[in-house]
Amino acid sequence: MRFENKTAVVTGGSRGIGLAIATKLAKEGANIAILYVGDENEGIKAKEELSQYGTKVEQYFCDVSNFEESKKVVDQVIEEFGSIEILVNNAGITRDKLVLNMDEKDFDAVINVNLKGTFNMIKHTYKHFMKKRYGRICSTASIVGLTGNAGQANYSASKAGIIGLTKSVAKELAGRGVTANAVAPGYIATDMTSVLPDKVKDAMKAQIPAKRIGTPDDVADVVAFLCSDDAAYVTGEVIRVDGGLAM
Repeated sequence: MRFENKTAVVTGGSRGIGLAIATKLAKEGANIAILYVGDENEGIKAKEELSQYGTKVEQYFCDVSNFEESKKVVDQVIEEFGSIEILVNNAGITRDKLVLNMDEKDFDAVINVNLKGTFNMIKHTYKHFMKKRYGRICSTASIVGLTGNAGQANYSASKAGIIGLTKSVAKELAGRGVTANAVAPGYIATDMTSVLPDKVKDAMKAQIPAKRIGTPDDVADVVAFLCSDDAAYVTGEVIRVDGGLAM
């Protein structure tokens, strides 16, 4: 088991891609700290699902965009689990609109959760990883962070920022045995995409060379590799998980 005796913090871990990642890591022996906002019942349900794999699982309500709140939770996880070996930054939101119609609140909200939240979590685990001389950081970007997308200027900017942040942190921590990588999912079947009309889904599917919509497990498999010792010599990378959509 690749993650036995290791603790993984997964933000946005109570559903969708985050839950798939947490499940994959737990199946392979990781203790899991789920960070979530929103419905407490989702956090409880996720903890119950993950507990079946026999590792330690705890849930923490945490607004990652809040610097002090995220620090408090990181410190609490270290105290309760003993250490952190893996950080998965997956928490994210959308507020899709054309720039013409996008107000400041729409822009700030997405940047604060997606980009600043990722910074906050890296900042608060940075010294811990340095002292351990070990760590795996994997953040969820998006192909729109590479290509841009009409109606998603805020989201695209936040994900492009995550890519730049990842590469910078990778250079800073490489000599300490800490890797920092990102995944860039394409069109993945989640709650966020399920609300789209079937006509839109079919149009997007037609653009994907693999001719299918991705699953959260497709992303989780890549994240698990990047968080494992199999990827000890991989850092600063952004791996697209998009069925070839952004080739």
